[in-house]
Amino acid sequence: MSSERVPVELSKGVNGLDKIILRETRGSSAEVYLYGGHVTSWKNEHGEELLFVSSKALFKPPKAIRGGIPICFPQFSNHGPLEQHGFARNRFWSIDTDPPAFPTNSSSKAHVDLILRPSEDDMKIWPHSYEFRLRVALGPGGDLLLTSRIRNTNTDGKLFTFTFAYHTYFSVSDISEVRVEGLETLDYLDNLQNKERFTEQGDAITFEIEVDKIYLSTPTKIAILDHEKKRTFVIRKDGLPDAVVWNPWDKKAKAMADFGDDEYKHMLCVEAAAIEKPITLKPGEEWRGRQELSAVPSSYCSGQLDPQRVLQSS
Repeated sequence: MSSERVPVELSKGVNGLDKIILRETRGSSAEVYLYGGHVTSWKNEHGEELLFVSSKALFKPPKAIRGGIPICFPQFSNHGPLEQHGFARNRFWSIDTDPPAFPTNSSSKAHVDLILRPSEDDMKIWPHSYEFRLRVALGPGGDLLLTSRIRNTNTDGKLFTFTFAYHTYFSVSDISEVRVEGLETLDYLDNLQNKERFTEQGDAITFEIEVDKIYLSTPTKIAILDHEKKRTFVIRKDGLPDAVVWNPWDKKAKAMADFGDDEYKHMLCVEAAAIEKPITLKPGEEWRGRQELSAVPSSYCSGQLDPQRVLQSS
């Protein structure tokens, strides 16, 4: 068996950080760093990278990695007293060698189970005991599946509350040629206007200025259509009612040290999330949040991309 086809391989990544490489038999792959439990690469069977990671990303703890799929827990953004996006993305996770039973419809051998538990220092800033289990898996068609299971392991009877997001950075050819389908007519909180609530208008979301919105009560399926690449990303999600859409545009891009000035043109964050209604767990209770990402050729109908076919198909 050639090393190219080993489904799970532990390797060294940037700056000697440990990473796991997942390979599916048809050629797709993914990479996950133990630092942050952070997916940094997802490639299709042609070896094309589907996630965006900044060329200026610092793989240097305690700085979070810019791009890929950062995990926001136990707080999204500044929605609470903790540091921006919480601390899960700044911690070293462990490989979970004996995960509990995991109901899944994928028989893929290309998966890894990670676990995060609080350190003593973590308990000082967020005084709760928990187990955060993350499974990253490649499906037989090259789909990328992330399943998070968070359990309250407090022994003092205390419940805890958190917000959460998979802060996925998708790689796109040109942001001005991209549109997002599935969020039309929904209410959203605009982070650029003090989280004020608005209702989305129009047929689809397109991009010509900075966007930072939290869409509420969103469908389980959202599509991102990339005209130039003739590719559609489909996000399927469960347990994650909200969806964040973010692109920093030019001014904010220039202000970020770990982000190239023009890189905003080639990325879009669409984030499966639970923000508006925080999750509350009693001791012993477990929450599960799942997202499945797929990349499919865009279908055409009279010269137009036909997102409805994508959204209506299973």
